[in-house]
Parts: sequence; structure tokens; C-alpha cells
Amino acid sequence: MSSVRKTALVFAPGRGTYGKNELGSIARLHGTRFADLLANVDAQRSERGQPTVTELDGAERFSVATHMRGDVAAPLIYTATALDYLSIDREKYDVVAVAGNSMGWYSALALGGAVSVADGFRIANAMGLNSQTHGPGGQILLQVVDEGWRPVPGLREQLFALVDAIAARPGHDLALSIDLAGMLVLAGNEEGLAALLAEAPPTPGRDPLRLAGHGPFHTPLMVGSSDKAKAELPPSLFGVPALPLVDGRGHIWRRFSSDPVAIWDYSFGHQILAPYDFALSVQVAVKEFAPDVIILPGPGDTLGGAIAQSLIGISWQGVGGKADFMARQAADPILLSMGRPDQRALVTG
Repeated sequence: MSSVRKTALVFAPGRGTYGKNELGSIARLHGTRFADLLANVDAQRSERGQPTVTELDGAERFSVATHMRGDVAAPLIYTATALDYLSIDREKYDVVAVAGNSMGWYSALALGGAVSVADGFRIANAMGLNSQTHGPGGQILLQVVDEGWRPVPGLREQLFALVDAIAARPGHDLALSIDLAGMLVLAGNEEGLAALLAEAPPTPGRDPLRLAGHGPFHTPLMVGSSDKAKAELPPSLFGVPALPLVDGRGHIWRRFSSDPVAIWDYSFGHQILAPYDFALSVQVAVKEFAPDVIILPGPGDTLGGAIAQSLIGISWQGVGGKADFMARQAADPILLSMGRPDQRALVTG
């Protein structure tokens, strides 16, 4: 086996990735290997009078009402991601940059060293609570690619025109929340969402899906969450990142030229109030750092499709559609999802 390390990008997953299949995964996959980290996050939860991560992960059954709530989902996802990141075999992989999707940005801050792992949990835990501080509304997921993962001609433009038209109506809020390449997450108030569901053109693959337990993230309706975050989480938590971080605008925060206060301001301002362009962050990262592989830590692997579709969007290394991507994965995988046992084994050694 070659002793040359492969370069790797790491993408931290966001909300909705710790589901029924992930219940118990923190204990099962990590046991007592990172006992100090688990003790720290459990203590942080206990101090706030919240059930611990260990208790939540060890629940007898998965409850949508409990486990999908922001103040429970965020700490579970952050902990699973951080533990997976620490499990990457560094003799095989040289991590060259880190990014995340939506809430995964807070995980990325810790993985990339802009905050400590303990402070990253403090942030994720606080933002899980803060994410419930918003005006009424939520998110809807719409697919914009065909079964071959190629864009349906004109559909994206048609949807954005509809969003603009609905948002222009009195009492209707609607905007892009997250761009996932093959899917768009749109967010707004109840009037805006109802109009979208009533008037959306036919979309391939699946009907528009209202995301359970999600607020109108990445829109101005989250101003209460942003204000609360800036009041509660001081700039002193932040330092210069140890690794480049690619944010939800495709901006790269580099090691020696990043102002910690500016990262703080972005994280609790723009990151909460403006669209998160995950597809662009993937595309910028692969063009800038030309990784041998992309590693997706757990929980779950639902972000894998969005990463693949982002690569297809720029024909990365000749990958032009789903069939190309699957063939590449079979021959020489570019995406290693730690939520899949076979791919996890390649990452952890």
C-alpha cells in the first residue's frame, strides 16, 4: 500500500441527519474512545438542565417529537460529527480544508480550529435553542434535477421567479434558504409557504416536502436568533482557524488572513439571515484545494447526494451525471461517507 497520504476535504452535515437509524450510533461507533469529550458535552448539557447527549443517544426509541427538535438535534449532530472527524486516520488522509451545510458550519468552525471542540459544542447547543427563536414559518424542500441528477431545464429559474412573485405580495415572506445543487430549500412564513405549495410547478422525483421541526432558517425571519446568538456567544470564543474554512457564500477563511471577529460576525449574522449556498461551497472547495477525496462525517449520509450533484454541476473530473458518479464511486471513490460502514472502514483505518 502506498504510504502517500491522500488529501481530503471534510464537509460537516447539518440538521435532519440524525434520524431513526442513527439512534445509539454515538455509543456504538465510539464507545469510550473519546470519553473526555463526551463527559464535557454531557456536563455542558447538565449545567443547563438539559438531558445529556449520552441519554439522548441512548434512548430506547427514536422520537420525532424529541430528537428532531433543534435543542436536541443540534447537539447530537455536532457530537457525532466531531467524534467521526477525530476518528479519521491521519496517516492515510491529510485534511486540507473544512466546510459544512447550514448548522454544519458550527461543526466546521470546531473541526477547522476556529473554536475549540468544547466551545463548538457550546455554540451548536446554544444555536439549537436559538434556532427555535424566530417568526412563524418553516422550510420546504424541492427537487430540481432529474433521475440522472441533471438539472431540469428552466425549473430552477421558474421556481426563483415564483418565489420573487410570492414574496412581493403583502404579508408573504418567501426566499431561498439553502442551495443543495439538486434540491432547493425555500423558507418563509406560513402564508409564503402555503402559496408556494399551491403554485409550485411539477418537480421531478418527489413532491415538495415540508421539513418537520425546521424554522425559516437563513432568512431575515431569524433575526431573533441572530440577536440572541450575538448576545450570548462572544467573539472571544473565536480564534484564527488552523485549516481553511469554506463558508455558505463560497468564501474561504484562510489561516493567516482571517480576523476572528469577522468569522464571529459572519457566523451569527449572515450565516443565520441569508441563503446558505452549499453547492457553491463544495464547488469552490474542490476547485481551490483539488482533493483526492471528500470525507462526509456522520451522522447519516443524506448529504452525499447534494455533494455529488454539486460536483456534477461543474463536471468535476468528468463526472456529468448520476451514472458517471456511481461508476467513479465503484472504481475509485471520491466521496467517503462515514455513515456507510464500508466507506467508514476506508476512512478510519
